[in-house]
Amino acid sequence: MQASLNSHTIALPPLLVAGSDALKRRVLPPVLRGEKIAALAVTEPSGGSDVAAVRTTAVRDGDHYVVNGEKTFITSGMRANFITTAVRTDPQNKGPGGISVLVIDGDTPGLTRTALKKMGWWCSDTAHLHFDNCRVPVSNLVGVENEGFKTFMNNFNSERLFMSALSYGYAQVCFEEALDWARQRSTFGQTLSQRQVIRHKLMDMMLKIDAARSLVHELAYRIEHQIGDSAQLVARVAMAKVASTQAMQFCADQSLQILGGMGYMRGTRSERIYHEVKVMMIGGGSEEILKDLASRQVQI
Repeated sequence: MQASLNSHTIALPPLLVAGSDALKRRVLPPVLRGEKIAALAVTEPSGGSDVAAVRTTAVRDGDHYVVNGEKTFITSGMRANFITTAVRTDPQNKGPGGISVLVIDGDTPGLTRTALKKMGWWCSDTAHLHFDNCRVPVSNLVGVENEGFKTFMNNFNSERLFMSALSYGYAQVCFEEALDWARQRSTFGQTLSQRQVIRHKLMDMMLKIDAARSLVHELAYRIEHQIGDSAQLVARVAMAKVASTQAMQFCADQSLQILGGMGYMRGTRSERIYHEVKVMMIGGGSEEILKDLASRQVQI
């Protein structure tokens, strides 16, 4: 359910920041009322977080753009009524300067969708989208043509911060379930929580959760009070997501280990969260990409 709702938090901000008043009035109210669904379509089969390498084209033809290309791993892509899409409006510019933001209606002729089956996020649909000569009104352009790259980059920052908070929250859930089990489960006359090896596992979990939480909270404070330059904030957002998703991965694994056979059974919270670890570590920018991004921002 979280993933389904999260598609709105990444699809709507570009419209809120740079969309025309008419486009905002048409899209935002029905989505916020729960009547319509919005999705963000950036990732392509040829690349993920590298927005500057987008290949989906939008060629101007009178009052419309003609869109051709593919998007994949799109959250809520099967059901979305509005798709905030990264397109290349300047075919001569192969870099970030030729990228635009275009809202494509879900019922646009030429748009086909294929459902994708996933390891986790079972409550959220994920789709592969194919655009075949889709005619999209020019009025659906968000912001200025060929200047959408910065909009997507800013959007990624908010998505990564949001995912960071979710990740250490999931880690906390795993810790609490493991602690509760360790206090109840007895082996050879002692509860698990009385055994040093289990206590150390629990403390390692707490250490990683607290470190991730502190990083995210400090970063949120810096953003709210505009402390630090933009490059530093981008780097710290990237590091926060890496730290938080690593904490989630570690705690999900350790919780299942402490729960033993019960941890492998459907019905425990930690088992379900274990399914979601990898999508949190990959979605919004993989660990490897974010570390590289952070190093470039701080000029390492």
